[in-house]
Amino acid sequence: MRVIAGAAGGIRLDVPKTDVRPTMDRVKAAIFSSLGEEIVGARVLDLFAGTGALGIEALSRGAASALFVEENSAAIAVIERNLARTKLEGRVRRQDAFAFLRSTQTREPFQIIFADPPYEKTKSGGEFTSLLLEDLQLAKMLEPSGIFVLEKRPAEQMPRMPLWNVTRARAYGATQVLFLQRAGIPAEMRAR
Repeated sequence: MRVIAGAAGGIRLDVPKTDVRPTMDRVKAAIFSSLGEEIVGARVLDLFAGTGALGIEALSRGAASALFVEENSAAIAVIERNLARTKLEGRVRRQDAFAFLRSTQTREPFQIIFADPPYEKTKSGGEFTSLLLEDLQLAKMLEPSGIFVLEKRPAEQMPRMPLWNVTRARAYGATQVLFLQRAGIPAEMRAR
């Protein structure tokens, strides 16, 4: 696995010896090809960061900042090594992604949010995709014109989505990538 383009293009990235499933280079290339110039100067959030590959690719291509959220300590160490190896700067936060969403109030919303959650179910039996797409705090963390890039299993069913509009969906083998933008937040949800 490597950084594909930009200031750190070609640099190999470490992968933790855990059950982290990094985004394949061809999927990462397709994501960033679709984002194009949107990445330049963007504030980026990388949820379920794993190796940090998506946030690091964004920084390499000119993102203004990246916040990496990951709960696995081995993965955190790898993200920090990958940032040092690429000579890029980002903030790394060790926390469960949903705990982060519940506890964080952002002064400035993010322009791009990446989420590559585990494909298996959560400890409580829910599906990560549904939980993310139903999370009001996640929607509030994204600028109204921002882009939420979500990776999921192609066979996974989509929940009803009052908070999001799918602008693009592409399948790459065992991965489907959704590009979403915020829908209007329903009035009854705004006060939460």
